[in-house]
Amino acid sequence: MANKKSSIKRALIIQKATAENKAKKSLIKTNIKKFNAAVEDGDRNAAEAEYITAARTVDRAATKNLVHKNKAARRKSIMKRKLNAMESK
Repeated sequence: MANKKSSIKRALIIQKATAENKAKKSLIKTNIKKFNAAVEDGDRNAAEAEYITAARTVDRAATKNLVHKNKAARRKSIMKRKLNAMESK
């Protein structure tokens, strides 16, 4: 446990930031799952709308250093490949 006043404050700040980061990462996962569900249903228009939302969320997280920029690019690439595969069916 922290003893000094400054370290107690810092511990509270870290707890708050951790909670916010956890919520943001959860939002990313939720948006990707919604996109995957739209792809599974075969609804092209819904999948495109969910792709835009998910890609925007992933990009924003990469900008804020919540996830690495390469991880964000990889996730977007995977989603785009799934979206393009729907077109060929």
